[in-house]
Amino acid sequence: MKLVSLSLYRAGLIAVLAAAVFTFGCKKPPKAPPPAPPAPAPAAARPTVTLQASPTTVKKGESSTLSWNSTDAKELSMAPEVGAVTAQGSTKVTPSDSTTYTVTATGPGGSTSATATVTVNAPPPPVEQPKGPTIDELFLKEVRDAYFDYDKADLRPDARAALTKTADFLKNYPQIKVTIEGHCDERGSTEYNLGLGDRRASAAKDFLVGLGVPADRLKTISYGKERPQCTDPNEGCYQKNRRAHLAPGQ
Repeated sequence: MKLVSLSLYRAGLIAVLAAAVFTFGCKKPPKAPPPAPPAPAPAAARPTVTLQASPTTVKKGESSTLSWNSTDAKELSMAPEVGAVTAQGSTKVTPSDSTTYTVTATGPGGSTSATATVTVNAPPPPVEQPKGPTIDELFLKEVRDAYFDYDKADLRPDARAALTKTADFLKNYPQIKVTIEGHCDERGSTEYNLGLGDRRASAAKDFLVGLGVPADRLKTISYGKERPQCTDPNEGCYQKNRRAHLAPGQ
């Protein structure tokens, strides 16, 4: 009886083991998970660039230095007129007018720009001076001849007044030199009138020197009756010719 029970127990155990082996042997192995996709490449960095001008303000004709620096750029260009440049550096510019310079950096990550302005201070326009009379025009206006009586070399009151005004003008314009010409009317000989004309010119010079006009600015010459201002044979014309005439000298 015990042997039968033992045999049945063993048979049952074998059957259980066989069922277990069959069950586990027929089960499919689990599938391996798919591989993870590769990580995306990092995005290219956007370029950076800086630009400075020194000095920022110049006078017309002067130069300014542009300095720049960039990162992550393959190409750089600067406008106006400069063109392609290296990743960093400097250059001198001489703008004729106020100008804004732009440097553009380009790379795989895009492009970016920087600017710097150079201001040109133009000289102020010349002040137009009011036009006044020239020295020659003032000379003709301010300088007066001295007139004399017949056969005389003495200065009359009107001659003194004329020469006083002339002296004031000459002292205000020390660069002017004067030739004092002695003239006579047509009466009398040539030789006599040359001497009389010389005395008249000397009288005018001495008066001007006495009023403070330096003698080295005054030269005298006599023309006698050879250069009349008027040729009519009457006293009115004669009076015009009896004179010390002041002309611009050398």
